[in-house]
Amino acid sequence: VQMVESGGGLVQPGESLRLSCASSGFTLSMYDMAWLRQAPGKGVEWISDISSGGTSTWYKASVKGRFTISRDNAKNMLYLQMDNLNPEDTALYHCARRHYGQGYASSLVNWRDFDHWGQGTQVTVSS
Repeated sequence: VQMVESGGGLVQPGESLRLSCASSGFTLSMYDMAWLRQAPGKGVEWISDISSGGTSTWYKASVKGRFTISRDNAKNMLYLQMDNLNPEDTALYHCARRHYGQGYASSLVNWRDFDHWGQGTQVTVSS
């Protein structure tokens, strides 16, 4: 199982980024997936979830309306479109795979809620 994030970078407030997560070694369509982030000195923060078929999505309140999660199971890809970024969005962003058969239940998460995740891609929002 491997998941590799890309698309992070340094942007100014108000700008956009699109994160991608390339997965391999498993059938993406069988799993609910999530995006998490971790800022320096802080714990892991749940951002968004998407059901295995992509029909249901959930968002952290502070990103709802600005971020959009999506997936392309045929291409084994997960995405996070991030618009109107602000400095509070600065963090290392990870895509994560939920345990088989499990989906979104709460915005309060820890790493044990997931069985695999990528190394992350850094997003820095600064003027």
